Amino acid sequence: MSMREMLRKRRAVRNLRPEPVEEDKIAALLEAATWAPNDRLREPWHFYVIRGEAKRQYEEAAHAYLRERFPTKPHLVEESLKVLLSTPLVIVVTSDIIPGDPDSSRDNEYAAACAIHSMWLAADELGLGFVWRTRGIGLVHDDRMHRLIGAPANRKVIGTLFVGYPAEEPPATKRTGYADKTTWLLELDSESR
Repeated sequence: MSMREMLRKRRAVRNLRPEPVEEDKIAALLEAATWAPNDRLREPWHFYVIRGEAKRQYEEAAHAYLRERFPTKPHLVEESLKVLLSTPLVIVVTSDIIPGDPDSSRDNEYAAACAIHSMWLAADELGLGFVWRTRGIGLVHDDRMHRLIGAPANRKVIGTLFVGYPAEEPPATKRTGYADKTTWLLELDSESR
């Protein structure tokens, strides 16, 4: 399969079977991430693999977070938890914060995002489903996540990855064609220079 076909085939898989993901496949995902482009080869990412008892603790933190966020919507809380409970593997991705250098810190976030995308493409090749969560039960913007994984203050959580074997093939998604999202600049007028 060509790379362009892989990119077109990539989907967020939210419905996963609970069976564990093998160590060699986890290693393959993490290894794929390390080949992502990154400014000045800082390799600013760190991965926290959550399984076993740590996953149970993550589930408790997510449950508390969801109850606080949606106190009048217990059905939404339970539906969100159902997804988490059936997910066998959670990987939290962080990027390094460089004190006093917000531009380089932002570049590090972009590199971590590229690492996540590399993992996503590798997951499909390995027969795994994958979804990248940046809010909600990903706890990305909640201090509980930092405490749970033991991340130092100089790391920013970029996303939480839910990985496992797909319970079903997700439907194709419609995308806007590139022509509608592209401006071709052939010559700039003198006022814009």
